[in-house]
Order: sequence, then C-alpha cells, then structure tokens
Amino acid sequence: MERRGEAAAAALPQTLDFTVENVEKALHQLYYDPNIENKNLAQKWLMQAQVSPQAWHFSWLLLDMDKVPEIQYFGASALHIKISRYWNDIPADQYESLKSQLFSQITRFASGSKIVLTRLCVALASLALNMMPEAWPCAVADMVRMFQAEDSNVDGRARCLALLELLTVLPEEFQTSRLPQYRKGQVRSVLAQECSSVFPLLEQLLQQQDSPSFIKQKVLKCFSSWVQLEIPLMECENLIQAAFTSLRDPELFDTAVEAIVNAISQPDAQRYVNTLLKLIPPVLGLQEQLRQAVQSRDMETSHGICRIAVALGENHSRALLDQVDHWQSFLALVNMIMFCTGIPGHYPVNETTSSLTLTFWYTLQDDILSFDPEKQAMYQQVYRPVYFQLVDVLLHKAQFPSDEEYSCWSSDEKEQFRIYRVDISDTLMYVYEMLGAELLSSLYDKLGRLLTNTEQPSSWQHTEALLYGFQSIAETIDVNYSDVVPGLIGLIPHISISNVQLADTVMFTIGALSEWLADHPVMINNVLPLVLQALGNPELSISSVSTLKKICRECKYDLPPYAANIVAVSQDVLMKQIHKTSQCMWLMQALGFLLSALQVEEILKNLHSLITPYIQQLEKLADETPNPSNKLAIIHILGLLSNLFTTLDISHHDDDHESSEVKKLPVPQGPNPVVMVLQQVFQLIQKVLSKWLNDAQVVESVCSIFEKSVKTLLDDFAPMVPQLCEMLGQMYSTIPQASAIDLTRQLVHIFAHEPAHFPPIKALFLLVTSVTLTLFQQGPRDHPDIVDSFMQLLAQALKRKPDLFLCSSLDVKAVFHCGVISLKFPEAPTVKAACGFFTELLPRCGEIPPVGQVVHENGKMLLQAVLEGVGGQAARNLMDHFAEILFALNKHCFSYLSVWIKEVMQQDGFPSARVSPEQKEIFSQQILRERVNKRRVKEMVKEFTLLCRGLHGTEYTADY
Repeated sequence: MERRGEAAAAALPQTLDFTVENVEKALHQLYYDPNIENKNLAQKWLMQAQVSPQAWHFSWLLLDMDKVPEIQYFGASALHIKISRYWNDIPADQYESLKSQLFSQITRFASGSKIVLTRLCVALASLALNMMPEAWPCAVADMVRMFQAEDSNVDGRARCLALLELLTVLPEEFQTSRLPQYRKGQVRSVLAQECSSVFPLLEQLLQQQDSPSFIKQKVLKCFSSWVQLEIPLMECENLIQAAFTSLRDPELFDTAVEAIVNAISQPDAQRYVNTLLKLIPPVLGLQEQLRQAVQSRDMETSHGICRIAVALGENHSRALLDQVDHWQSFLALVNMIMFCTGIPGHYPVNETTSSLTLTFWYTLQDDILSFDPEKQAMYQQVYRPVYFQLVDVLLHKAQFPSDEEYSCWSSDEKEQFRIYRVDISDTLMYVYEMLGAELLSSLYDKLGRLLTNTEQPSSWQHTEALLYGFQSIAETIDVNYSDVVPGLIGLIPHISISNVQLADTVMFTIGALSEWLADHPVMINNVLPLVLQALGNPELSISSVSTLKKICRECKYDLPPYAANIVAVSQDVLMKQIHKTSQCMWLMQALGFLLSALQVEEILKNLHSLITPYIQQLEKLADETPNPSNKLAIIHILGLLSNLFTTLDISHHDDDHESSEVKKLPVPQGPNPVVMVLQQVFQLIQKVLSKWLNDAQVVESVCSIFEKSVKTLLDDFAPMVPQLCEMLGQMYSTIPQASAIDLTRQLVHIFAHEPAHFPPIKALFLLVTSVTLTLFQQGPRDHPDIVDSFMQLLAQALKRKPDLFLCSSLDVKAVFHCGVISLKFPEAPTVKAACGFFTELLPRCGEIPPVGQVVHENGKMLLQAVLEGVGGQAARNLMDHFAEILFALNKHCFSYLSVWIKEVMQQDGFPSARVSPEQKEIFSQQILRERVNKRRVKEMVKEFTLLCRGLHGTEYTADY
C-alpha cells in the first residue's frame, strides 16, 4: 500500500489465509490494480475476510498508526461489521475489554484520520446499542464522562470533536441497526432518557463565546441526529432557540436549518402544543432576514427560511388551528408562507423555494374542512380571502417569462417549469373545493377585464395564466352547471394569439370544455374554427389534435354540419405530413368518432376521399422490393387505417353508458362501411403480407387493423370472417407469429356463440394448434411470445367454446404436454399464460371426456412441474398462479391428486433439498384439506416456497 507507484501484483488466489499481510495485499490490489477483474476478486476476498473469525485479530493490527488511512479504515470497518452483524458470537466476558479497546483507539484517532475516527465511533455506537441497558446501563453518560476526562496526550478540542462525532453517529447507527423489534423499542426509550446527558453539553458548547464555528457546526449536526429519536419537543426547546440564534451566522446557517426542520418535523412534536406556539414568534422573526435574502437574490438563505416556516405550518396546522385563541399568530405564519409561495422570480431559474410550499396549502385546506360546522365556518371566514389571494399568487407564478428570457432557458429548466405548472394546476383544482363556483367567476371577471381593456393592453403571459387556471379546474371538475363558461367560450375567439404557449393553452382549454360543448352544441362554432386553424401549425400538434379528438368524441352527434370541413382540413394536414406519427394516429381516431355519427352514404363518401390516397400509396409500396424505408411507410399507413377503424362505430357500442340517448341515430341496416372498406383493400393487404411475411412488425400491423375492427364492430364484422380466417391460416402456416394467434383468440372470443360464422374460426383454431404443436416438437424455446399467445388462445377456447376440445383432429394429449413444457419457461408472462390454460382446462375434466382422460393419465406430470416451480424453479411472483392450478387439481381431481402428491413428494430433495419430509407431508395435507378457500391455498404455497428457497423468516419475506 505504501508503494503506490508500483505495478499491481498478480491476482490474489481466493484460498489465501486471512492474515494482516494478505489483507494489505488485497487492499493494494483493490485500490491500484488497473485490471477490473483483479479488483473484483480482491473485493470479494476482502468481504469474506471481514466476516471471518480472523477479523477479530487482524482488525486491531490494521489500525496501527504507521499504516495508511485506507488500511486503517478497513480495520475499523471490519470491527463494525463483526459487532453489528455477529453480536451473538461475542462472549459476554469480552464486552468490557472490547469497549475499552475501542475507547482507546478513538482517543488515538481523535487527532488522526477523520474517516477512520468516524468508523471507530460507529463501531463503539453499535457496541453500546447491543449492550444497553443491561450490560451498559449509562452508556451515553459514560461516553461523555470518558471524553471530558483530562488526557494530557490529546488536545481538548480534538477530544471534544471525537465525542461529538460519537454522539452524532449513535442515533444514526440506531436507525439502521439490525436490532430485533422488541429491543429497538427498549433501546429507543433508553436513548431518549439519556439525552439529559447530551443536551446540556450541546447547549453549553453553542453558548460559549470562544467555541469556534466548526465545533458549533458539529453540535448542531449532533442535535439534528438526536431529535430523530422522538425526544419530547419541550426538552429540545433550548437547543431549538439556540439554533434560531445560529441562523444569523452564515457558516452555521445550513446546519441550523436542518436541525430546526428535523426537530419540528418529528411526528410526536404535535403533542407539545405550547412549545409549538412558542416557536411561531422566532419563525416570524426571520421575515426580515428572508426579505433581505430575496432582495440580494440569496437563494440558499430564502430557501432555508422557507423550509422552517413550511415545516412548522405543514406538520402542525391542525394542532395550531385547534388553538383558536392564537388564530392571529397562526394567520401571520400562513401569510409568511404565502410570501414564500409568491417569492419573486421565475421558477426554477431565479428561485426554487415556492414549490416547497404547495403541499402546505393542501394540508391547511384539509384541516379546515375537517372541523365541525361551527369552527369550519369561522375559519372559512378567515381563510377564504387567503385562498383567493393564493390563486392570484399561483397564477402569477405560473406565468411564462418574456420570450427573450424563455429562449435562453435550457431544456431541463423548461421541463422543470412545465412540471411546476402541473403542480400549480393540481393545487388550483384542489382549492376549488374550498372556493367553489366563485373561483371560476373570479377568473372569468379577470380575463374579461384583461381582454376588453383597450387602454392598457395586457401581456400574453397574463392571459395565458388565467386561461391555464380555468383549464386546470375544467379538466377535472364538472363545470356543466357553471354560468361563466358561456361567457368564456364567447371570449376565446377575441384572444389575440401571438405565441405558441398561449395557443397551446387556448387549445387545451377548449378540449377541457368539450363535454360542456356537447350539452351546448350551439357554441361549437365559436371555437371549432380556431381548432381547425391550429391543426396546420406543427408547433401546436399535440394540443390541437388532442382537442379535436375530444370534441369529435364528446360532440359527434352535433358535428355533421361541420364534418366536410373537419375531414378536408384533416386530410390536408395528413397529406402535408405536418404531424408526427402518434398525432396522425390520434387524428385518425378523431375522424373515426366524427364519421360514426354520419349517414352510411356520407361515411362511405368521406372514407373514399380520406383513404384513397393511402391505398394508392400502399399499392405502389406493395410492388417495391422490401427495404427499411418502405417498411416504415407501410406500417404508418396500416396504423392510420387501424386507428380509424378503432373508433368508427355506427352501431354506437361505446354509447351504451351515455345519457344522451335522444341524440342516438337509428342503427343503419345493410353492410357496415368499415367492412366494405376492408373487403375492398383485402387483396392489397394480402399482397403486402406476401412480401413481408418474415417481418413481425408488418404482420403485427396487419393483424392490428383486423383486431381493432373486430373489437369495435363485434357481430358486424361477420362478413369478413371467412376470408380473414383463410388469410390468417395461410400466414400462420408459412411463418408462425404471435400477433396472428392473438387475432385468432379475438375471433374465438367474439364469435364463439355464432353457429353461422364459427366454422371457419374452428378450422383456423385447429390449424393454428396443429402448426404450433409442430413448433413445439422442433423446440419452442426461441418463441416465448408464440407460446404465451398460444396458451392464452387455448384458455380462451376453453372459456368460450370448450367443445372445440371434442374435435377428433385436436390432439388434447399433445396440447397438455405443451402446457407442461410452457410452465418451465423462464419468461414470467409465458408461465402465467400456461397457468391460465390449466386453470381453465382442469374444471372441464368431467364434461369433456378427452380432457378428463388426458388429465387422469398425465396429471402427475403436471403436478411435478407445478411443484418444481414452487420449489424454486419459477419466480416468486408467480406463486399465486401455481396455487390456482393446485386448487383446481384438488377441486376437480381430488382422488388422483391425493395419490400423485404422495408419490412425487417421496422423491429425495424434491421439490427442494431445503425442506424436510415432515414439512412436505404437512404441506401435502394442507393442500388436500383445502377445497373451498383459494386464498388459503395461495398462502400455503407462498409459505412453502419460502421454505423451499431457504428464505422463511428472513428479511426478504417482509414485502412478500
């Protein structure tokens, strides 16, 4: 270690003895060997050394004053690990010698390396926590006395710092210690009593005129550490007051803030109301210092003072509001926090303080509204004006800076500002509960004055902020009964939109009012032109498209007069490729909603003009040789069609929950427009597929068109079933893809009970099953997605059409074996799907003879696979799914299960070498007894899997 310049020695053999020399060699290798593999080996060996019995010997030797700090540090760390983790290995008769050795080492290092001193203090702290109260009754008092005793060899100041370090790490070590729960409570109360040995010393050091800053800083850190032990607040009073005094010293400011905030924030502190009331004046006394900090742009100081005010207000608003006689002093604190909310400057560039205060306003409101009616009325009178002021302050803070200033912000600052505005929006929405409709009226009046004041033109920022406030409330609160919304809709067209941010907010505000527009369709024409105009601006892409989608969804029955215009503008922006892919997809969904409310002839006419350019493009692409760029174009066009068909629903399936029944159009007779379009493009899609059958993404995009259409059209899709089944069969036979199975599953789900349409689906199901069984024979490991989808298809078939399993051409035994293989896959979703298949299959044992026969002949193999998973082969988060299979086996094959479980459990080391024959027997009997309560079976399986994995009773089970 001393020869730092030398090349590193060869890698350490892992079998070396744990001696001082070898530890030093390993540390040298860890710090200085350039080879990362050697470093890792050294680290692994050192970790073993630290926990070895020899560590008791070499640790003390490594603390020799001639060694370098890295070696000494390792010695001190090893001592801490031995004491904290292996306490039970230390004989009680060695406690005292260990204690005195640690004391003497700390005294030696008081003037030595700081990092080594800290580790030694942590080791002594761990020793004290394990010994108190029986073996070391007055541990803290003893520590104080030991270090206050005169020792000519050690400088008094160094001794003082060593004592403060020890007292600081003691509560910290307690928080992270591995003491059992009952001991933790016992030790916490002993430490809380021992603060009487610590606090007077800390007070004395803070008050001494000649105490240097670094000592006072350590004192405040020490106090900060101790208050987290839930010391009664009144016992901390003197030190809190001293910490307030320390706030005047710039060197102590940060540490003093931390100490005060920690002391005030203790959950137990609210019990000491008188002390809390005494803290309000010193907090209010910081207002002058706060104002000066704001004026001089000292962000650290204003941030620290704000933290103190918020800590008192947020943690104790209920306790302080309860003191009705002191309402004025608490109101003064609230006003101080209001000043912090409205602190000058733009977040996050000129200030970072205001965001700290937002949660306080939630808490205060909740506490006021939780009082009995009389008290609530009294406080509403006091605080409603405060909350109206808060709205003004928040909207001012939400304003964008000047364009020039904003252009200089980094992208990170802009993102932080966006999140800050979302937080303000959430706060405004919450405040609505307190202020109600009057809040909307107030916002409307301000906006009206702003827009009609010709003498004093307002900034766009001011207008945008008021609209943002409106939008925040309208997005989540039902404003249908508000009498100011008509006026707002009337004002919107008069807003002079000179800027992207303002335009965005106008769009989002219109979107937030789309439900209101559905109830007041006469107002649609006021705002729709603005939305259509905005569609042509790529900078307004997200806001304009999402707003049009909301209007088309909510107001579709009132849009036919505007449909031609909406379609024309949308077509134009789609052709000009103004929007990114995801916005193009949203736009197609919007058009789907819009067309759903038109007459069939109108729908077909619009579909023709909308889709024809894409069909022509697709025809051209289908003739080209596959390459990456035309692949993206194909996926894009298929995506547009898919999204259009997702929402185009002339039978109005999605309206069943709505109350506006009067607006519904009669369901038209005759072919569905979507089906007509699909039939027209079917051959073209087949042509595209023939060239791209090897590409999973293109196949998925094709399947997606039909899957979305099936989900939307349901029975109306029937005319397409025969040709789609034929195409899927050809696709899957050539190159199996998971998306084709998923679409087959969808068809089984929807048409299971339609005898007229089911024969082609049945043929497709049998073909997919046959091809997949062949895939299993060739080795399914490379296709977990296909296996996953196949298992889901089988489960769906059993659920919706179990008589498929009566087909003579279906090899039920082979399917069963595939399920068992799937249970052993490493991919959790695949295993989950396989479990789902078996939980659907097992209840069919009685009604479907082929299923019953296969289960009775092969069920033992299934049980074996399930227990292997429980024994540790499968992830723990899958245990509930395995438990479902065991429950189904017990319920539907009890006589067989009782024999199988006995046979498989007799295997040595099965399902895990960690469980004894007795534990296996208990588990087997528990499972066989429980045939009613599935939750109990899940608990048994969880318990047993922990035993199998050697985790029972460990910390790993805490969150399980």
